Amino acid sequence: MNLVLAAALALSCTAVAAQEDRGRDDAVETKAQAAQREVGRGLASWYGPRFHGRRTASGEKYDMHQLTAAHPTLPFGTIVRVRSLVNGRTVDVRINDRGPFIKKRVIDLSRGAAQALGLIEARTGTKPVVISVQRAKD
Repeated sequence: MNLVLAAALALSCTAVAAQEDRGRDDAVETKAQAAQREVGRGLASWYGPRFHGRRTASGEKYDMHQLTAAHPTLPFGTIVRVRSLVNGRTVDVRINDRGPFIKKRVIDLSRGAAQALGLIEARTGTKPVVISVQRAKD
């Protein structure tokens, strides 16, 4: 009888340890998913020729053809995915500047990024978007 109890106890400890290991794996997946969290919803706008070649807030030269963007608070170098709520298009951009400075706007895109989202062809200058972090700055 004692042998049966000892075997049952050993099996239950193994099952609990296996569940704890799975819990740790789940926590790692949750952290990875958290890195792709939504950080904003609102209007995206774009800026281009007037700023081309000027220094951004990060110190690099602005190239309107690159996939970059201005955000008020995200660290420079952060990669975010911007998804249009109008046409579903997405573009990944690197934050290298500060802005926008107009209410209800959540991100200013380079001309290249705006083109990828269909913002330029829409001729509105702004589009409702969702922004999610894909890769935080290392």
